[in-house]
Amino acid sequence: MANQSNYIKLALPKGRLLPDTANLLDGVGLGFEGYSEQTRQYRLKSAKPPYLSAKIFWEKDIPIQVSIGNYDLGICGLDWIEELLVRYKASAVVKLSTLNYGEGYIYAAISYESEIKNLDGLLGRQGNWRIVSEYPDLAEAFALNIRMRRFRIFPVWGDAEGYPPENAEIAVLWARNEEELERKGLLPLMKLLPARATVIASRESLDNKDLASVLNRFAPMLDNREFSLSFEEVSSKEGFVGSLPRPELKKVKLALPDGHQQPPTAKFLERVGLNLSHYSGEVLDYHPSVDLDWLGVKVIRPQDMPLQVANGNFDLAITGKDWLLDHVYRFPSSPVVELLDLGFGKVKIVAAVSQEMPASTMEDVRQLLQKGKLPTLRVASEYVNIGDKYLCDHHISPYKLIPTWGASEAFLPEDADLLIDNMQTGKTMAEHNLKIIDVLCESTACLIGNKESINSPDKKEEIDFIIQMMRGGLS
Repeated sequence: MANQSNYIKLALPKGRLLPDTANLLDGVGLGFEGYSEQTRQYRLKSAKPPYLSAKIFWEKDIPIQVSIGNYDLGICGLDWIEELLVRYKASAVVKLSTLNYGEGYIYAAISYESEIKNLDGLLGRQGNWRIVSEYPDLAEAFALNIRMRRFRIFPVWGDAEGYPPENAEIAVLWARNEEELERKGLLPLMKLLPARATVIASRESLDNKDLASVLNRFAPMLDNREFSLSFEEVSSKEGFVGSLPRPELKKVKLALPDGHQQPPTAKFLERVGLNLSHYSGEVLDYHPSVDLDWLGVKVIRPQDMPLQVANGNFDLAITGKDWLLDHVYRFPSSPVVELLDLGFGKVKIVAAVSQEMPASTMEDVRQLLQKGKLPTLRVASEYVNIGDKYLCDHHISPYKLIPTWGASEAFLPEDADLLIDNMQTGKTMAEHNLKIIDVLCESTACLIGNKESINSPDKKEEIDFIIQMMRGGLS
């Protein structure tokens, strides 16, 4: 068996880079059985060489995990590496080389319907520009680089292209090329970064481990070009008109969820008689049309809805109580309120640990900390604010919250001790050898609203109509 000090741990991506990364590993003789888009396992072991193991993460988690030394090497997009380095310049993550796949760019783009058609036009106008992005630090770097005087960054979990023009003037987002942006109705202003697949390493591992046995196998596939933030202006296109219909401004704005919450939401809205087009699994538009001429509808991530409603970008939204609760714990004076419990999309928010941990309650976990058997409780969760309040309420100390962006169960037991996550049946928890030690709360889909909008004389009648319509569909 290889000496533990020479054991190499690799962080591999889920999502768009997975197929090409799997092909790369197979091609260089480092293939992992089960590393495919169908896998439900996150831990992978290599038969050759036997001293190599891997774990699968969402891309944006990989630079963080490598920088703190939990993994020696990682493969992810350069976009997420630079997002980390823009904020934490002294981070211990080292860019080794780009790979010859995962081509794309981070763009700053504006809606095609805007009167602004290039960067000079943007800078020639005064304004408090709203910039939406799942790369908030790169978005800020863009604004500072062009010396934008006044701007606000709206961080989102994804789908930034859905926000302009009504809810943001500028989107900073990933796209394969300018043509893809144009199909989404966006006009590219600037390229911030070529976002290719990249091999990264922990600085500590480079200094203290022999990684050559793995890195040498990558050599034939390495691109070896250096890429970093470049802020390259995109030439304006004469006659650019985009390819999406221009959305009309409506009196009342409703946000609907994408992803796994979309099918039950569509079914519920059909039952209550709210007729939508282009809001189905087969045809999903960011601006579904509706048969109420005063109602504007936009599709966004459920995680983003409470903050977007609080900011006044939407009057109403259908999201999960879990995301509303997480928002309210962070912003106790938020103007967002729950209007209706819609009943579908039921999940439980639970605390779970590895089956090997000698704990069946949070009191057991607290005792492990007090006795020094756990130096610090590492807690992985998408629900950072729910988790923080829960741990404080249970007098857990010390603890460290690890924000995740999905696949949180992958973190236990190597990279976290406790998981706070949502659960429907418990099957996934069992598959990953986890046991539930507490139920924090139950969550269902709910209709939320902005207090100011609800009480506005100009919108009250229409909002009451929507509330009564949805109440009529409750069983």
